[in-house]
Amino acid sequence: MDKAASLVADLLAFIAMDACSDEQFDALALRLFAHQYESNVPFRSFCQRRGATLRNVKTWSDIPAVPIDAFKAMELRSEPASEGERVFMTSGTTGRAARGRHFHPQLDVYDLSMQRHFAQRFMRGDARLPMGILFPDEQAMPNSSLAHYLALAQSEFGTADSRYFLTPDGLDMVGLCAVLEESERSGQPYALLGASFSLVHVMDALRAQGRSFRLPAGSRILDTGGYKGQSRELPLEDFYADLSQLLGVPRTHCINMYGMTELSTQFYDDGNTTLPSVKSGPHWIRSRLVEPVTGRDVAPGERGILVHCDLANYNAVTTILTEDVGLWADGGFLLLGRAEGAAAKGCSLAVEEFVKAATA
Repeated sequence: MDKAASLVADLLAFIAMDACSDEQFDALALRLFAHQYESNVPFRSFCQRRGATLRNVKTWSDIPAVPIDAFKAMELRSEPASEGERVFMTSGTTGRAARGRHFHPQLDVYDLSMQRHFAQRFMRGDARLPMGILFPDEQAMPNSSLAHYLALAQSEFGTADSRYFLTPDGLDMVGLCAVLEESERSGQPYALLGASFSLVHVMDALRAQGRSFRLPAGSRILDTGGYKGQSRELPLEDFYADLSQLLGVPRTHCINMYGMTELSTQFYDDGNTTLPSVKSGPHWIRSRLVEPVTGRDVAPGERGILVHCDLANYNAVTTILTEDVGLWADGGFLLLGRAEGAAAKGCSLAVEEFVKAATA
């Protein structure tokens, strides 16, 4: 077994564990750091510019955080390109021409990461549920990490009658209303999963028809991704209040997933009764709140830019500097929106530093 295969095998075993100690997390994080430092040339150049070496990086929080836009500037990979690799790409809806690319030589790690945490945070003990997917499938969007994530949800946790309601022809409201009616009639809980903007379209269509549903106890909704200019924007309070009113699902079962193309692990809340909701992840991802230019942790009680160290990111880089503002809360963090003003400028400077280091 070569070094990369051995690393993947140990990573799969780590994700399969129920929990880990700080020492276990650090040990695997440092092993991944050494692998990426040796094999990922742009990352090694960035680390050297930051003065980070295999000798002085002692814990996961010492690993330099690569700004998220670096995924748009160059290829971040530890293994060479292969015919069978999957490439997930960012949506390109932020007004920038380039799209970020995340290369997966194989999807074993990504898939196990998704399944282990999804089972705990969304399924909550149910093995399978009938599911309606409000997003294009993988055939329509082969480079979408969300399309793959939802396909996994359907195949691994959905019943045989689960199906997609967003097709090349548009939103199938007739079909969706039919299955929601059947769920009401039979008492079988139902799960709706998709992009936040798709759920806005569903709610608008229900209002236009003067319809609403009371889905059975145990039904649940997962939304993710925000609006991204594809529907009218709703304040979060209105969004979840309307979801609950129109579909009869309590806000404790309206769950938001926070993820990104550049990660291989997702964060969830435990419902949206209180906003903003507290997001948290599994044992193979850890987070920091930092000042974006220096990379230093912010003082307790202060807002900062989120840094995530995702051990499932074995091929690219484990540790990324996002452009998301966060605040620590009991059990996780609050997601407070995108960086603006000085924080946004700091994120841009971090990208410039990475590009200079990687091309020097």
